[in-house]
Amino acid sequence: MGGLAEKIYKHVPLWLQNLMISAYGMYWKRHRYGKHFFKALPEFIEREKFTREQWKKWQTERLRKLLVHAFDTVPFYKEKYTAAGLTRDDLKNFTLRDLPRLPFLEKDELRKFGTTTLLSSNREKGTFLSSSGSTGTPVKIYYTPKFHQIWNAAYEARVRRWAGVNYKMSRAMIGGRRIIPDAHAKPPYYRYNYVEKQVYFSAYHLSPDTVDNYVEGLRKHRPEYLVGYAMAIYIWAGYILDKKLKTPPLKAVLTSSEKLTPPMRRTIEQAFGTKVYDAYSGVEACGLISENRYGELLFSPDTGILEVLDENSRQVSPGKTGEVVLTGLLNFDQPLIRYRIGDRVTLAANQTSKAGVQMPVIEEIEGRIEDVVTGPDGRQMVRFHALTYDLPGIKAMQLVQHALDDFELRILKDDGYPLENEQIIKKRLFSQLGPVKARFVYPDELEQTANGKIKAVISKLANYETK
Repeated sequence: MGGLAEKIYKHVPLWLQNLMISAYGMYWKRHRYGKHFFKALPEFIEREKFTREQWKKWQTERLRKLLVHAFDTVPFYKEKYTAAGLTRDDLKNFTLRDLPRLPFLEKDELRKFGTTTLLSSNREKGTFLSSSGSTGTPVKIYYTPKFHQIWNAAYEARVRRWAGVNYKMSRAMIGGRRIIPDAHAKPPYYRYNYVEKQVYFSAYHLSPDTVDNYVEGLRKHRPEYLVGYAMAIYIWAGYILDKKLKTPPLKAVLTSSEKLTPPMRRTIEQAFGTKVYDAYSGVEACGLISENRYGELLFSPDTGILEVLDENSRQVSPGKTGEVVLTGLLNFDQPLIRYRIGDRVTLAANQTSKAGVQMPVIEEIEGRIEDVVTGPDGRQMVRFHALTYDLPGIKAMQLVQHALDDFELRILKDDGYPLENEQIIKKRLFSQLGPVKARFVYPDELEQTANGKIKAVISKLANYETK
């Protein structure tokens, strides 16, 4: 919903909020499922029969087309590739082995140039979607209706279909949208999208006192599957088991956005009585890893080219862990070529899939594991990316909880940071947790984990065990 609609939404009764969400759902349904979706879906399914040689040929042809297009129509790449000594003819004859000749696309470059020189001059009409930007300024990715539908076809073929569900089925969702604006709201803690048969649960009101209402929402609407943030679903599942609640049957649970550990998987499957299927992609939509019925994580080569690189930027061998570098093969309007997305994966030592498909097998995704924040009223959550959304002058932010009502906001700022940001961030924090102490500090760098990652959320309280 747009800014005005969101302001109106906060002040209207429940039944009207459901109607507004349904109208928004109608817009997105038309945006996601059209002629391009229905054309691309059988093509994704058919390519699952490809041999490794067929995948190599398909990717090479697609890569050459992408690189020439980027050189001709995207100023950012024209400048970079010319400076690297690459000509149009070089790119016309490029091979997958030549990829190391191309410079990386850094996340900071995507943030800085993503809405300007990283766009194709021949782009179709579209809109920008923002990432969570968990530790700072989000990236903005350009989606045309065509690209969005093709990406949704990939998700349908390799996520839903592999999990035994489809887009026509009713679903439950728990994600980042603030469907309930107030921190201290009354139940129900969910809203309903009649158009897509979707019951949307708040990720910001989960607590032992509210979980009964969440389960009530499942019983009332009887969704066929559940999709959402791995950690939010895990917290929900823990409360269900603690209170010995009974949930209606689901065909599958689809998780994303955070690392799904074995204990998290066991808890979710026990609580909801069905199998969990994990997936990894992101709003950048330049590569998809998804789980099949054998529990294997497979990379889809028709969504992007996956490089897993060591500290010397060399491809690692099976069984080894490295940095993920992706070249998206679907979005020609804002190409992401050799994009350092900031995550790491481990390639499986055995690259033979039990499903008989010849796609790269991933042993483990070293995704984000954030600490769980516990509010003064007992609610628990992990996502606070909305605190800094669209605020100027913020390179990164880290939220640190010292007590139930005591929070420290560590902000890496640049010269364009206005002090008015503090009041906006406080207001947003209070809208999630209620009135708490909020102290701002401006360090030169943020605390990192052992592997060099910046955690967006750090809790000094006893935390959920997910490892």
